[in-house]
Amino acid sequence: MASSMLKTHSFILFLILFFITVIAGRRSDSEVFGKYISISSLGLKRERLSHLHFYFHDVISGKNATAIRVAAEAPLTNRSSPLIFGDVYVVDDPLTIEPDVNSKMVGKAQGSYVVVSQAELSLLMVLNFAFTEGKYNGSTLSVLGRNEVLSAVREMPIVGGSGVFRFARGYAQAKTHSITQIHAIVEYNAFVFHYC
Repeated sequence: MASSMLKTHSFILFLILFFITVIAGRRSDSEVFGKYISISSLGLKRERLSHLHFYFHDVISGKNATAIRVAAEAPLTNRSSPLIFGDVYVVDDPLTIEPDVNSKMVGKAQGSYVVVSQAELSLLMVLNFAFTEGKYNGSTLSVLGRNEVLSAVREMPIVGGSGVFRFARGYAQAKTHSITQIHAIVEYNAFVFHYC
């Protein structure tokens, strides 16, 4: 009989603890920091891979400059080049269909880049490609990565986007088309996964 009573008390104790755990674990949605949701609940249907091709025009001096130095190297750095370790530039560069700066503009590259290497010309690029044409009008792609300027082809990650490019990921390849002391024209091929 004592054994039967012990089993009953153990079972009742188990039920009490179980219900306390269940009740304590229940919270309203307003109390939850994060939860899983389906892509379709955001109105997104399927993932797509898009290829974008355009030219980036970076003008670092003159009356039509599109890149402005906002911070310079430390005083001890030897200034023998227009781009020196530690220089920070803010940019508002046109993106065009053709290498000619006067060809159709499809958007702007807006953000900044920093000269981050003491040994070669390497930049940390923090850019939004803000598109103004066609089905991409009002959408952006965000690029964050290293750009070793003198390499034939550079690859930078696409880390996000907005508009048509929500949940974007991919990469952008940059290839210098031409460069002078004040104007660089860079060909971009961007390969982007995004939902539609």
